[in-house]
Amino acid sequence: MRPWFVRALWMGLLHGAVQTGVSAVAVRSPEATSVRPIALGLLVAAAVIWGAVDRLRELPSPGMQWFIASLIAGPFAGALGVIGSALLVDQTGQEALWVALTGGAAFTALLVLAPAGLGLLLGGFLVSKDSSTHHG
Repeated sequence: MRPWFVRALWMGLLHGAVQTGVSAVAVRSPEATSVRPIALGLLVAAAVIWGAVDRLRELPSPGMQWFIASLIAGPFAGALGVIGSALLVDQTGQEALWVALTGGAAFTALLVLAPAGLGLLLGGFLVSKDSSTHHG
């Protein structure tokens, strides 16, 4: 299986599930305002860590793998979020799908790509630091 597909699938599932969970909390406990920033932090952390691991494992073309994965994860997560909200949270209708597949998908793609890129940079720093201690 292609590396970008695995990343797109899992990041899309994670983002869609978190989107549904945040919506559910917002509907059931509107006073719980700290849920959204915590959820965003966890999503960012997941991508940073996975990006760093990819660099440490020397995944071929990791930047391109994450770029493709983010382009697919965005609309996938948007569709999952709308479906999850419709089934589990409220009566979200198909009118929400267009927003999820455009602006929501773009935001999710950036929320996957930017932290993964940061993780790739951090992982590269760790690799160069590790190699300098072994060869120095």
